[in-house]
Amino acid sequence: MGFFWLATAVVATLAMGLWIWWPAAKRGAPAEPRPGSPQTVTPGDVVPPQDSVFGQYAGSASCKDCHAKETAAWVVSNHALAERLPSEAMDATAFEPARRFSHGTQSTEVRRQGGAFEVVTPGLAGGATAFQVERVIGHTPLRQYLVSAPGGRLQTLEASWDPRSNAWFNVYGSEDRKPGEWGHWTGRGMNWNSMCGTCHNTRYRKNYDPATDQFATAMAEMSVGCEACHGPMKDHVSWQRAWEGQGKVDPTVRKKTPAQHMETCAPCHARRSELTGDTTPGSSFWDQFLIATVDGGRTFYPDGQIWDEDYEYAPFLGSRMHAAGVTCLDCHDPHAARPKMTGNDLCMQCHNGSRQNTPIIVPTVHSFHAAESTGNQCVNCHMPQTVYMQRHSRHDHGFTVPDPRMTREYGIPNACNRCHADKDAAWAEAACDQWYGAKMDRPSRRRTQAMAAARAGREEAVPALLALLETPEVPYWKASAMALLEPWIAQSRVRDALLARCADAHPLVRYRAVQALAPLAEAREPRVTEVLRARLEDESRAVRFSAAWALRDALEPGGRAAAELVHALRLNSDQPVGQAQLGTWAMARGSVEAAAGHYSKAVAWDPGSPPFRHDYAVALSMLGKSKEAVEQLREAVRLEPGGAENHFRLGLGWSEVGDVVQASRSLEEAVRLDPRHDRALYNLGLAHAALGRPEAAIETLARAEQVNPRDPRIPYARATVLAQQGQVAEARDAVARALEIQPAFGPAADLRRQLSGR
Repeated sequence: MGFFWLATAVVATLAMGLWIWWPAAKRGAPAEPRPGSPQTVTPGDVVPPQDSVFGQYAGSASCKDCHAKETAAWVVSNHALAERLPSEAMDATAFEPARRFSHGTQSTEVRRQGGAFEVVTPGLAGGATAFQVERVIGHTPLRQYLVSAPGGRLQTLEASWDPRSNAWFNVYGSEDRKPGEWGHWTGRGMNWNSMCGTCHNTRYRKNYDPATDQFATAMAEMSVGCEACHGPMKDHVSWQRAWEGQGKVDPTVRKKTPAQHMETCAPCHARRSELTGDTTPGSSFWDQFLIATVDGGRTFYPDGQIWDEDYEYAPFLGSRMHAAGVTCLDCHDPHAARPKMTGNDLCMQCHNGSRQNTPIIVPTVHSFHAAESTGNQCVNCHMPQTVYMQRHSRHDHGFTVPDPRMTREYGIPNACNRCHADKDAAWAEAACDQWYGAKMDRPSRRRTQAMAAARAGREEAVPALLALLETPEVPYWKASAMALLEPWIAQSRVRDALLARCADAHPLVRYRAVQALAPLAEAREPRVTEVLRARLEDESRAVRFSAAWALRDALEPGGRAAAELVHALRLNSDQPVGQAQLGTWAMARGSVEAAAGHYSKAVAWDPGSPPFRHDYAVALSMLGKSKEAVEQLREAVRLEPGGAENHFRLGLGWSEVGDVVQASRSLEEAVRLDPRHDRALYNLGLAHAALGRPEAAIETLARAEQVNPRDPRIPYARATVLAQQGQVAEARDAVARALEIQPAFGPAADLRRQLSGR
């Protein structure tokens, strides 16, 4: 639950009030649970019992007699070896002879003990403890090892092995994670049940019990078997055995469309969140997941290049290749789990003139590099590699065009300087301009500029992003544009554009539009609420989920969308972010005590995350525990002293306990760290007024108005301070500005009437 932006002014005496956190109706004792609270909404049976599902699987071994060629390619692939039991043949080299390596302030020993493979490393208690390896995940270029933990858990060790160099290393690199942290190997961030198992196995069920905080995890087959992609095939195997060689048409064969093939690969090759916990091949991706795209965070660069560990599917959705109809299977052998060809041959199978509407490319002419050089390899320029997990070099599947000007202007990396690290971006830009001239000023550059400007909070990006929504641009980029338009949601032009996209043909666009409109739904804007209510019956589950979340405080119990929402929340309740979401859900349904319990658990499970402490502080204050709320906010500042938002929220906390001096200090620090933090500027102006500093208040509020010229509360607050100082003409101008922004703003209208008589 976020903080509410509310300023109060007693107009009769022109006194100022601080920006308080919550509506008065929600202050004090927790409300009684309303119909539809977490205690009364029960999800439908959206996931069938696993026994009935697993019985439909025949296992990969049943395929080899009829599909020998495919099996031979698969059995040595990274898919087949995605997860397995430890073995003498594959793991002895890693553990013999025994060895030790250091990482940060810690050290780890690997050894063989009594026939078992062991890792001796700091555990929950902090001291070195011996753990027996239970399973292995991954094959090449690295292998990670799983050990047992209480509650049906398997934990993924940070000690990993590179089979190519026979070297052990810390998968966190130079980080020095410690026991008790969410991201330490003993924490929930490295819990196999939550984070790894679903993509390393076939028809995986997490089976988490929130009441006991335990897992009863199961899968149809360990590793990524044949049926992980083809779906349950027991009926096919039975039919073939009964009718083999009789020339009959097999009714059990299920052919997939190109889109279904793509969406079979997508779940394990995308950064996404789960909605059902039971993915089946051939089902729509948008009925199972929400996907990460370019937005205001550091997940992707503004041009779509991968920044964090984003995998392949999302950038591919934004690529010209995907727009042209290319699919995973055009380039990859699904059984060998590797590219079909090597070098430029892979790209030239289409760019040699054999594929309609595909430009013909002569690599040496196009690249301006020698035939045998790395610069003449298509993938090195259009699929640059980033190393994750210290050893895993992954190709970006966005097929972006290197643009050194974007490096110079926005710090976005380009493939030229990735290779020519001894040169600067200006050098690379000059070369590109010489070779390609006006072609460099392509639509993707202008799109990138708009995305980068929006991420910097510059309003001039808005027209370009709105224009993008009206073009034939691919759905991925429309979805990204809407995510970046959210700060300007109060503008009618933005709101109207997003409302129109709620009926878009693509579910990614629809659910992103719904998500962007959520703040207006929470403010109960009638038109937005009406449109989002219609999306509760959308054909796509991702859209229904997003609409249900946006309307959570007034969601009727018993409906499909409500059931699906609660199911997804419970599915993810084994992680701190899931507990925080449950807290937000409980808060929306009027159960503040329940919300505080969820937020408390999120903090306990991830004590190093300031946002969870922010949410917990809100609940504590609503329960009348303002001092405890301040302590949570102070801890958030300690954890992340450079975060302006942490100081801003602490300032609100100090004001809640009546310490305006401390509030002003925290708000000043927030503004120092982020001079464009309009909410901090606004509240700092109010704090100055409360402390008898009218000139500072007027100046600070004027700065807030420059940063955010579209909120009427800022000039209204400035008008009240000016009126207090007897500057009636200036106060009239300020209140006129507030009413220009929002003609129906009642407090400003009242103040204007009072000023007109003076």
